[in-house]
Parts: sequence; C-alpha cells; structure tokens
Amino acid sequence: MVQSKVRVVVEQLLDLVSESLAEGNSIEIRGFGTFGTKVRKARPARNPKTGEVVFLPTRTIPGFKFSAELKNAIIDIAKAQALSEQVHNAESAAEVIPQN
Repeated sequence: MVQSKVRVVVEQLLDLVSESLAEGNSIEIRGFGTFGTKVRKARPARNPKTGEVVFLPTRTIPGFKFSAELKNAIIDIAKAQALSEQVHNAESAAEVIPQN
C-alpha cells in the first residue's frame, strides 16, 4: 500500500519536473541538486556507419547539477566503504599468514 503511494508521488514529481524543463524553467531541490536545460550549439558530425558528414542542429537537452552537500555525502560514503574494505582485506590477509 505505502509503496504504491510512493510510486504515485514520485511519478507526479517527475511529471512536474519534465513539464517545467519543457517550459525552459530550472528546478532546485536544496541539498540534492538542480535540474535545468542546456543549449547545445549546432555542429557538423559524422555518421559512424557510413562516414557521411551530417549537420546537427541547435538543440536543448536536460541537465542535472549535484549540490555540494550531495557530492560530499557520496564522497564520504565511498571513503567509508573503501576504508571498510581495506580493514576487511587486512583481516583476511592476517588470517592467511601463519603465526609463529
């Protein structure tokens, strides 16, 4: 029951984010990040299958920028996991080495 309610709320949030980005707005969720759009310049490109030069027009793409808080939280978790793995590996190595 709760899972289905969460799914509905998340889908509604994503729909609102999509609509807002389509209108050219940006959305900031404090402590998480900012959804926005970026304009890519027109440029020539190459079809990798045929080698033919094609022209890509100017286009707008969605983007996301992480907040400093979220970046730091991810870095802290990664450091803790790496430290835990090092301790585990050191303990495993100590068990393998025969003690005199």
